[in-house]
Amino acid sequence: MNLVITPIYVALLSLVFVYLSIRTIGLRRKNKIAIGDGGNLSLQKATRAHANFAEYTPISLLLLSIIELDGYNPILINALGILLLIGRCCHAYGISKTDEDFKYRVSGMTMTFFTIISASVLILAHALFK
Repeated sequence: MNLVITPIYVALLSLVFVYLSIRTIGLRRKNKIAIGDGGNLSLQKATRAHANFAEYTPISLLLLSIIELDGYNPILINALGILLLIGRCCHAYGISKTDEDFKYRVSGMTMTFFTIISASVLILAHALFK
C-alpha cells in the first residue's frame, strides 16, 4: 500500500516549518543575534514556536503514516491530518505573540495531543486485534 494522504500533510506542515524558520532567521538578523536569543522576547518566542513545531510534528506525521499504511478510513486520516495542521498553526500563533493569549497555545496542544493519542490507540488496536 502506498501513502497517498499523509504526504499532503507532510508537505503542508513542511511549509509551516519553513515559515517559522524564516521568521526566526529574520528576527536574528533584525536584532543582530547569531546564537541564543540575547534576551530578546520576540526571538525567544519565535525560537520556541519553531522548536516546539520541530518537536511534535515529526512523531505526529509518523503516526499518521502508520495508520494510513494500516488501511484506516481516508476520512479518519484526513480528519487527524487537518486537526494536526490546525493545532500546530494555532500553537505557533499563540506562542509567538508577545501579548500571549494562552487559548491558542492550549487549543493547539490539545489538537496535537488528540492526534497523537488517537493515532497511537489506532495503531495499538490494529496490532493487537488484527
